[in-house]
Amino acid sequence: MSNVQKKTDVILIGAGVMSATLGILLKELVPDWSIKVLEKLSNAGEESSNEWNNAGTGHAALCELNYTVEKPDGSVDISKAISINEQFQVSMQFWSYLVKNKLLDNPQDFIMPLPHMSLVQGEQNVTFLKKRFEALSSNPLFQGMEFSDDPSKLMEWIPLIMKDRSSNERIAATKIDSGTDVNFGALTRKLFDQLEKRNVEINYKHSVNDIKRTSDGLWELKVKNLDSGMVERHAAKFVFIGGGGGSIHLLQKSGIPEGKHIGGFPVSGLFMVCNNPEVVAQHHAKVYGKAKVGAPPMSVPHLDTRFINNKKSLLFGPFAGFTPKFLKNGSMFDLITSVKPDNILTMLAAGAKNMSLTKYLIEQVMLSKEQRMEELREFIPNAKSEDWDLVVAGQRVQVIKDTQDGGKGTLQFGTEVVSAADGSIAALLGASPGASTAVQVMLEVLTKCFPEHIKEWEPKIKEMIPSYGMSLMENPELLREVHTSTTHALGLGGKSGFLGNEKGRKLELAREKEQKIGI
Repeated sequence: MSNVQKKTDVILIGAGVMSATLGILLKELVPDWSIKVLEKLSNAGEESSNEWNNAGTGHAALCELNYTVEKPDGSVDISKAISINEQFQVSMQFWSYLVKNKLLDNPQDFIMPLPHMSLVQGEQNVTFLKKRFEALSSNPLFQGMEFSDDPSKLMEWIPLIMKDRSSNERIAATKIDSGTDVNFGALTRKLFDQLEKRNVEINYKHSVNDIKRTSDGLWELKVKNLDSGMVERHAAKFVFIGGGGGSIHLLQKSGIPEGKHIGGFPVSGLFMVCNNPEVVAQHHAKVYGKAKVGAPPMSVPHLDTRFINNKKSLLFGPFAGFTPKFLKNGSMFDLITSVKPDNILTMLAAGAKNMSLTKYLIEQVMLSKEQRMEELREFIPNAKSEDWDLVVAGQRVQVIKDTQDGGKGTLQFGTEVVSAADGSIAALLGASPGASTAVQVMLEVLTKCFPEHIKEWEPKIKEMIPSYGMSLMENPELLREVHTSTTHALGLGGKSGFLGNEKGRKLELAREKEQKIGI
């Protein structure tokens, strides 16, 4: 073991989109701070941020029905949708700033315009969707949303879904063209390329085994170099734990009181991927349906156009799976070793409360390919088994904690930061909307952990994110400015969202050609 303690200002654990975002923010705000990244795998963006391990949806609540709730009086609560939309706008502003300042190139490599749609069947669901549409479309954040229950209009919007549909059940959809498909893997890798250029020390194949507070107030990390087998000691004034599902174990090892009474429940995802280009060509949208009873919100079925490695793909899912691993590259003992004396009652209470979720996961794990195809045929009536392959997506660890309103062992569906009272360490836990809200979440980390610097940093933050500290919904003029600016910088304008984007124009022309020849 190396006894030489390597000191730095900031250590970021995990080379995903969260650490990348925090690293770039800090380099813009305090360029002279030394930053070190420790990543267990051999490349950036290989776990939750990888393009094959998440849905690639720019989560702005444009299509996800679980972000709007019908209240007992029949009205629709859109407050969560507004919050998530505003958070995604923050990400868009930050990415635009990076593009304009030549810190990110070729934005079409990581973000593409794509209509976002919600699709429902049955009288009750159609009534809800109409009410949801009325509540959202009157809000400036959701301008341009359309609703239709006319089969001929739906045939225009989603021909692959409407073709050969024999059911007489009522069907309706909302559509908004300002949605996006985001390749978070490509974005993460670009951000890490930029960090490397700015003298951030990035250590791949370095696994953090322990984390302790030293007498001089620093955090000391015991780190195994997986290439040499050597154990190194790294120390920092501030540590960010952004290791996806692996964050829970490290948070527990830190011993901070804020990390107690928190557990995690792993849910893995599987997607069906279309291997037939003729089928892929017939669909151009992200279409989200309704989650089944007992399913977690992250298991909402959706049929997605994706742009991966500059190629148009079509994915359907997610199907839930279960493994006790907290990371795709984790250990089968992750779940059991996360149970501690301080969280065992929390975990047991969650188990008792979520029997329907457990039943759902067991049923999902037992599905055959043909049964998965039957679920896909609810979206694409004439889907053929030979056109679709199964891909294992990433692991998500849902946070379990005791809350005032939910009581003991409440399963949380969201992204949250747990930080020490003195701001010296912070960990990111949870799942969706995750990567889409990375910039907002990392601004929260800065506010919580560096309160003494926020005032002096504010002008620079406002330069990067013009809406910082303001609500876009309450400032329609600023919203218009921000929307125009981000659309232009990221190449998302034009007829179906393309503006000044050569690749976008080519894809648009290809789409028109596909429609003319009827494929």
